[in-house]
Amino acid sequence: MNMLERTTQIKERFLQFKDWEDRYKELIQLGKGLSVYPEDKREDKYKVKGCQSQVWLYPEFKDGRVYFYGDSDAILVKGIVGILVNVYNDATPDEILATRPDFLKEVGITEHLSMNRSNGLAAMMKQIQMYALVFKSLQRS
Repeated sequence: MNMLERTTQIKERFLQFKDWEDRYKELIQLGKGLSVYPEDKREDKYKVKGCQSQVWLYPEFKDGRVYFYGDSDAILVKGIVGILVNVYNDATPDEILATRPDFLKEVGITEHLSMNRSNGLAAMMKQIQMYALVFKSLQRS
């Protein structure tokens, strides 16, 4: 599945609910559905700086594609990590860099986040894009 299909799937998944309460529950379900985060990668170097909660994002680069593992100690934030991992996982660095997180606004998630969580989301996106840039530069080497 390509990134456009994944963002469309996320939009369909959330837009089926009319109120934020149901979308909030769906967000929590996404977090619960994350793959188990590797305990040996629960290090400071994989922590996302700028999040009030603890958030870890660990990337693997195989065969020109980036695979993300994520986790958080906060249930709602873990759901946000779940959305980002669902969309940006198993993509090329170029695909990651070309796909803006506009889908989050389209499903109403960003408008319901506190300032601290919005800053944390921006920090997560920055980290994902930074990993993509690093892996892209490694491809050229």
